[in-house]
Amino acid sequence: MSPVSYKKKRYRQNVAAVILSPKYPNECEFFVGQCRGIKNRWQFPQGGIDGAETPREALLRELAEEIGCNNIEILGEFPDWITYDFPKVKKTTKRYPFDGQTQKYFLVRLKDDTQIDLMAFDAPEFEEYEFVAYEELFKKVTYFKRKAYRKVIDYFIKEGFI
Repeated sequence: MSPVSYKKKRYRQNVAAVILSPKYPNECEFFVGQCRGIKNRWQFPQGGIDGAETPREALLRELAEEIGCNNIEILGEFPDWITYDFPKVKKTTKRYPFDGQTQKYFLVRLKDDTQIDLMAFDAPEFEEYEFVAYEELFKKVTYFKRKAYRKVIDYFIKEGFI
């Protein structure tokens, strides 16, 4: 009988932004974007940490790339990294050779008069975006991110950031 071999999973370090609209704190609405070319895949802006970047530096770069601006106020940071596996689908070049991602979440508020431009970067991440209430958020976002999103947002609520 041959021994069972176990492959150690590899996770891509990543940042994610829970973005509140400029109307906050009067209204609490969350930004979600529909991923380009993927039907019904709505999520928060996110992206990999490059080289020696800090998570905060990566956050600002990713926001500039994905929503065309980083005119934000950082309200909070989730204290832990959240790790998840990609769904079992055909691997894309973007995900390869990773099994999933480990993410650092930030709660940010768009500053007043901020303009979102999804076409600001050569390879747009999102086709469209909406600001949705908490009650709508978990119906809208892709299924495999709901658990992490709920954990992060509930933490920000419990800690008084939202």
